[in-house]
Amino acid sequence: MSPAISQRGITTPESPIRKLAPYAAQARARGIKVHNVNIGQPDIVTPPEFYQAIREHVDKVLRYGPSNGLPTFTKSLEQYYHRNGYRHIAQKDIMVTTGGSEAIIFSMMAIASPGDEMIVFEPFYPNYNGFSKMAAVNLVPVGTNPETGYNLPPRDTIEEKITPRTRAILICSPNNPTGTILSRDEMSVIRDLALKHDLFVISDEVYREFVFEGVHTSILAFPELSQHAIMADSLSKRYSACGARIGCIVSKNVAIMETTLKFGQARLCPPTLGQVGSTALVDHGDKYFADMIAEYKHRRNTVYETLMQIPGVHCQKPPGAFYVMVTLPVNDVEDFSRWLLSDFDLNGETTLIAPGPGFYATPGRGTHEARIAYVLNSDDLRKATNVIKEALKVYR
Repeated sequence: MSPAISQRGITTPESPIRKLAPYAAQARARGIKVHNVNIGQPDIVTPPEFYQAIREHVDKVLRYGPSNGLPTFTKSLEQYYHRNGYRHIAQKDIMVTTGGSEAIIFSMMAIASPGDEMIVFEPFYPNYNGFSKMAAVNLVPVGTNPETGYNLPPRDTIEEKITPRTRAILICSPNNPTGTILSRDEMSVIRDLALKHDLFVISDEVYREFVFEGVHTSILAFPELSQHAIMADSLSKRYSACGARIGCIVSKNVAIMETTLKFGQARLCPPTLGQVGSTALVDHGDKYFADMIAEYKHRRNTVYETLMQIPGVHCQKPPGAFYVMVTLPVNDVEDFSRWLLSDFDLNGETTLIAPGPGFYATPGRGTHEARIAYVLNSDDLRKATNVIKEALKVYR
């Protein structure tokens, strides 16, 4: 006998993106090369300004920093948002977090009590499930469909999910896992519902720079939502600096900022050296975006074109982020994903994908879908998708 762990611990799901990692490790141990397209870890080189700033950091003691972030860094972020047209954002509206994940967890905890609800559009980033369990919040899924490009359903379909316990609508644009970018009209629907029902909007804008077609509309573009809007942002993907663990919360709502600061004080401070390096990125990194976006657009086109050549495979060409949700001609994508690693290789190579069910809260959805992250160079992406093509010929 041993003491039981908490209900929170029991109900928090394992990451569907990472749970196949042991199978991949076993494949590698057999000498198989595994193409990792399951996780959003770019292979783009982190800009050298990041490392240079850390090397030039002269403090002899690595001290605690302010709980809301180093002033030099929050000033850099303020200027970044000003360059993007959001001149109403000031330093006091920005709190640095340990990655975008902490920004979302703190936001959930700040606005919802245990048992409260948040509307989320599925498929969605699987860690929202984990965050909600940690915050004791119930996610209420509203479905989107691949046939319509995973865009929002009609307003009435969203509104019927709102109950007295609804506290917020959680959106992600450009979207992980679909790459969909919400139009200004769709964002306006979210705005109208938030104002009508007095709801918060948590807007995950981690992929705000990754736009290949169309225009990204930030929640910050609606001044009438100043007391309702909470933006979660991150430097991880924008500068290929996932391990720096630097993100932020942006909100004009004073109560939100005061509350999330208390959470920040409880965890003391975000990573100091991560902020030192990130300050240099934000100050000098805009020049980095054009080439990066061009490279990802090329990778997007490569993945889309090769996938569409596989019989029975369907997907939309994503206008943003660096993911594509693909429908595969299999009955159980979880089994297929494991089988790729345990029983199949093509000339000594195989592919690790992220099974679709983990991106849904509704039971039974996603059984034919998988997410592919086009974070590898185009040659490796062709090899990864060719593995899928040949595997489908012999699976079952």
